[in-house]
Amino acid sequence: MEITTRSLLTLMHGVGFGALYLMACSGALVELYRRYGAHNAAPPSTRDEVFLRTYLTAMAIVAWLAVLTGAYIIYPWYRAAPPSGTVDLAAFPQRLLLASPSTSGWHSIGMEWKEHVAWMAPICITMAAAVEFQYGHHLKSYPQLRNAILRFVWISLLAAAVAGFFGAMINKNAPVEGGTTIHLVQGGRP
Repeated sequence: MEITTRSLLTLMHGVGFGALYLMACSGALVELYRRYGAHNAAPPSTRDEVFLRTYLTAMAIVAWLAVLTGAYIIYPWYRAAPPSGTVDLAAFPQRLLLASPSTSGWHSIGMEWKEHVAWMAPICITMAAAVEFQYGHHLKSYPQLRNAILRFVWISLLAAAVAGFFGAMINKNAPVEGGTTIHLVQGGRP
């Protein structure tokens, strides 16, 4: 069993950071609704505040890791231009997608959306974490600010989901591969 370094980094970007972030978003939404919902009249405890601040900060870090690894590590490999005369485009994912009318939409629509909408996830969750740090215990008194935090977490979740969907579909049709081969398990003879 083996994997290439580029495949491993793509896996870390999408499944490691991206999927972890999507799962964390659901936890953040549950916690925010639990804490600031109309049914909860009690102010949050100091322990709850520390937990939410830590959780949102960790989410922001994971979101930034996902976007930055995608933009500055995976994307240059995706956009690599083949030398003139290259027939096998397997090592050049963007050109491979554009070479066929049945897959060109994954680049022209999917990657264009992914390139831009993905940045919304870390920006929105960083804003939510910053507001929680600034107002934390007093957010119960600011319903518009609480609603803004919830909306930004939802926007962050949707942006990450759109980017993740397009990333998975693009990688399915034109995977980023190459680099050194890492042997995970040596195969044996039966």
